[in-house]
Amino acid sequence: MKKKTASRTLSDVKDLGLASGGALRVEWAAREMPVLAQIRSRFTAEKPLKGIRVSACLHVTTETANLVLALKDAGADVRLCASNPLSTQDDVAAYLVAEARVPVFAIKGEDRKTYYDHLNGALGHSPHVTMDDGADLVTLIHTKKRALISGIIGGTEETTTGVIRLRSMQESGALAYPIIAVNDADTKHMFDNRYGTGQSTVDGILRATNILLAGRKVVVIGYGWCGRGVATRMRGMGAHVVVCEVDAIKALEAVMDGFEVMPMAKAAKVGQVFITVTGDKSAISERLFKLMKDGAIVCNSGHFDVELDLPALKGLSKSIRKIRPFVQEYVLKDGKRIFVLAEGRLVNLSAAEGHPASVMDMSFANQALCAVYLARRGGELEKRVYPVPRDVDEHIARLKLATMGIEIDKLTREQVKYLSSFEMGT
Repeated sequence: MKKKTASRTLSDVKDLGLASGGALRVEWAAREMPVLAQIRSRFTAEKPLKGIRVSACLHVTTETANLVLALKDAGADVRLCASNPLSTQDDVAAYLVAEARVPVFAIKGEDRKTYYDHLNGALGHSPHVTMDDGADLVTLIHTKKRALISGIIGGTEETTTGVIRLRSMQESGALAYPIIAVNDADTKHMFDNRYGTGQSTVDGILRATNILLAGRKVVVIGYGWCGRGVATRMRGMGAHVVVCEVDAIKALEAVMDGFEVMPMAKAAKVGQVFITVTGDKSAISERLFKLMKDGAIVCNSGHFDVELDLPALKGLSKSIRKIRPFVQEYVLKDGKRIFVLAEGRLVNLSAAEGHPASVMDMSFANQALCAVYLARRGGELEKRVYPVPRDVDEHIARLKLATMGIEIDKLTREQVKYLSSFEMGT
């Protein structure tokens, strides 16, 4: 449904009649986002983004809505589109358009053409700052919208997969403006990726299937921060967890954390539930689908659906049917059944609501403060991927602790001197 907003910009959302429900859910999420609330209060008074146009390609959720409202209160002109065709919460999109008067281009279940039309819509006001979750916006700018580059100060990237793509662009000399890797902030990846992905992935699988996880053999493919979180939460549900890795150090860490580690070819024969969190293509390939047991459940919690080779699975199948809202049954030519959740897209956002707001509080606090950093200092930066400034990361951690009522110690002058000197020995 297309609707003009107060800014006379066409938005594209499913149904503006959903706005009131979206408003309530955004308000509920805000209760769990006290750090962003404090930043938003300061933004309202100082307007540090006045005159700055921001194009954001993020999951359109209640938590993202609170980030968008903070940016708007900071004085920014914000446009938002979805970073995944299945992650949009349509009532939230409607609320942002109808009540917050923010141009939004996002419909849950949109096809590939609509997805890219929406990316273009988000870029329609020639942004100064981009916010990405997966680097699709940045890629579109660099391939088909290069005329916009001269006006862009910088951008931010939310997720591991996007940072990998951007660092590849940097290494090849293709990156045309500076990007801050929000994903790599300690207050983001250590909490959002681990606790957020861990809990929300379990939630998505249970909502999609209603299976009992206790006693089931669950294979987690990838043991980065997201994989650690998924494996730990699955063990907490009583599952027997197997980890598959290509990185020897991460594999060793998984062993030391008490998980069984084995190659995918072996795990495919024994697993009952498979979860990919690698950020790479074909983590589950045609060869592995052939090895799986009848009734295997397969899902992905990485950003892009390419982690599952679904075209190959389709080629192996004699029939495909939708058996539950987020479950497709592939019947192979030998009669074996494989169940794919959420069309291979990130199961935690497609079949559930994504990360809890309390962890996104820190992630989006990073996004908000990095946008201000770019507005103030972007012109001084080189065309490369930057870490989140350490003082920003630590400031967010201190704010989060304060909202939890937790106090910590400070070093004495003597301790500071000792740590910074070499004269004092044993």
